[in-house]
Amino acid sequence: MILDAARAAASRLFSAEFRSVFAKTLGLTLLALAALWFGLKELFEWLALPWIDALLPGLPGWAGWLGFIAAIAAGIGLALGLALLIAPVTALVAGLFLDDIAEAVERTDYPRDPPGRPVPALTSIVLALKFFAVVVAGNLIALLLLLVPGINIGAFFLVNGYLLGREFFEFAAIRFRPEADAKALRAQNAGTVFLAGMVIAAFLAVPLLNLLTPLFAAAMMVHLHKAIAARERIGASPR
Repeated sequence: MILDAARAAASRLFSAEFRSVFAKTLGLTLLALAALWFGLKELFEWLALPWIDALLPGLPGWAGWLGFIAAIAAGIGLALGLALLIAPVTALVAGLFLDDIAEAVERTDYPRDPPGRPVPALTSIVLALKFFAVVVAGNLIALLLLLVPGINIGAFFLVNGYLLGREFFEFAAIRFRPEADAKALRAQNAGTVFLAGMVIAAFLAVPLLNLLTPLFAAAMMVHLHKAIAARERIGASPR
């Protein structure tokens, strides 16, 4: 069931509907990162450079050189920081377009089923912020756990597998049922959802490909929710 859902999601990644959403997501992500870069650069120059001039008032030449070296170091730090933020910022932006992905999957792969209800705008914004927080928190926790001997890279998959599986499955489920029922369904299928989340975490671990993670995860969880819901209906039908 999980592999079938992953395979079905991967087969749609480069379809016309997905390309459209990815183009919008990538464009807005790059704009957000560029704005963050210039904002942090201006903040550094405003805060740090006056301190250097104040500490070395009699050595303007040294102050200039130290400012130059500090600016280079800050630029490298910002570049590394932004590289780490690409996936979380993409998750934040893509969270605003997940309904488009879900609708495309439902329309093309489940044309005979009733379509899901679009998530309200406010809920969509909250979900986007949650996806951003989940990816940031997951990677920070995993980074800390990487420092613990014997845990290493497994921490990344365990933490992200749990968090991403939970959030994306509940997104797919609330298009068809109340939020409380979606959470209950996720809890009833916690093992399956976690293993599906591990697949998403593996996807997230691949550089560049991780930009497609929110699209892949949303599509995969739509398929997984459909499979679980179908099994639920079969189990509830009279014999």
